Amino acid sequence: MAVIKNIDGLSVEDINKELNNGAKFVVFQYCFSILVMTFKRGSDIYFIKAGEPTVKHSIGFTLITLFLGWWGIPWGPIYTIGALYSNLTGGKDITQEVLNSMNSNN
Repeated sequence: MAVIKNIDGLSVEDINKELNNGAKFVVFQYCFSILVMTFKRGSDIYFIKAGEPTVKHSIGFTLITLFLGWWGIPWGPIYTIGALYSNLTGGKDITQEVLNSMNSNN
């Protein structure tokens, strides 16, 4: 089962209430390169409460990508731009996938 961060102390009722108010589950992208090899990965799942900025959760992944992603040829620049865009626009929203997974496990 995937790790979901930022839900400590929240009950299922609290999470549902937040989701109804616009909260979401997101994954941040990052990549790093070693000359001819580029690795593109996703973070753990983060629960982002309604109105909460994502920057405090995405900054580490964004910095890794910014400094280490460019160097692989040819995929480094391509993956870096994609990961930076994803992180700077709030991450990849996977709320529906998480909810579907939770419902299928019940």
